[in-house]
Amino acid sequence: MNSIHHVYIALGSNKGDRLKYLQDAVDSIFMEIGKINTIAKVYNTPAFGFEGDDFLNTCIYIESKFSAEDVLVKLQNIEKRLGRELKQIEGYESRTIDLDILLFDCDIIASKNLNIPHLQLPKRKFVLKPLYDIASKLKHPQLEKTVAELLESCEDESDVKAINIWLKNPTKQFDFSMYNYIAIEGNIGAGKTSLVNKIASDFNAKLILERFADNAFLPKFYAEPQRYAFTLEMSFLADRYQQISDDLSQLDLFKDFMVSDYDIYKSLIFSKITLPEDEFKLYRKLFYLMYKDIAKPDLYVYLYQNTQRLQENIKKRGRDYEQNIDDAYLDKINSGYLDFLKNQSELNVKIIDISERDFVNNRVDYLWVLGEICGAEKS
Repeated sequence: MNSIHHVYIALGSNKGDRLKYLQDAVDSIFMEIGKINTIAKVYNTPAFGFEGDDFLNTCIYIESKFSAEDVLVKLQNIEKRLGRELKQIEGYESRTIDLDILLFDCDIIASKNLNIPHLQLPKRKFVLKPLYDIASKLKHPQLEKTVAELLESCEDESDVKAINIWLKNPTKQFDFSMYNYIAIEGNIGAGKTSLVNKIASDFNAKLILERFADNAFLPKFYAEPQRYAFTLEMSFLADRYQQISDDLSQLDLFKDFMVSDYDIYKSLIFSKITLPEDEFKLYRKLFYLMYKDIAKPDLYVYLYQNTQRLQENIKKRGRDYEQNIDDAYLDKINSGYLDFLKNQSELNVKIIDISERDFVNNRVDYLWVLGEICGAEKS
């Protein structure tokens, strides 16, 4: 999984509908680059270094998986799309939108196209003021001074005034507040673990991951299914029951909700596929004895993925014991889930077809999946 970078970006506009250009830029950064954590106040400032209309300026703090060079290219593309034209004269000039990387982690970068920290950061009050709003204690990695100290010593005497209008953070459109517990399920290789990791990171959720990798019977089952099916399913049931009981009972006051990459009901679905009828009947009795004591998720999401894509994902992640799973087995799992969910009355279910989506590598697809989840009605 790509590491997450902490990025501070300055935004400015002094042409046309300045506030709209700032908001459009914020929305585009969110869609294309990463999660927006904080947006500073908006400041009205005089043009710096040339005669022109006043600017509106602000700063944002984002988290992104992209490199500094990639972020730069994406910002330049956003500028172009929002009407910024190539310079016609030397020096400064008016612009619909101006987007600059101020700080990127604690990195120091000096290249032909990119300098981080931004070279003019200590000299510009219209940058330091909004940056102070969201990161006053952040240290400049070269000067070893905080933003507060840089602002205090800045010699720029420009009249920088906050306006009483705030930009909207597009992250807020995804509202998980109606749920205490969301379970995200799917076939082998559907991407459920990747999705819950992203949601937990972006929306301050307690992460509950199935500890399947510790199950010693799983490789044996894939090698000899008939011999190890009942042992495997009983082992999974005991592990899932114990884990989910422990995790759901441990309240975390610093998290907003819980999200898991499995629900204990998967034990019943898989066992119906893997066990002969007589063993399944016994298993089902044991399952319901345990299941009645388990808290049910407020929302149960099933990620539907076609078999071809599942196989591609399984091959990519490279677990040796999964490499010989045949299509028929994956088809049975999909059918088992769908049959169960279509006749399910106890759970609030949302089935999302992700066959044409890549939410791991494509941020637009990830945001689409979030929209589908948050758009689910709570029963």
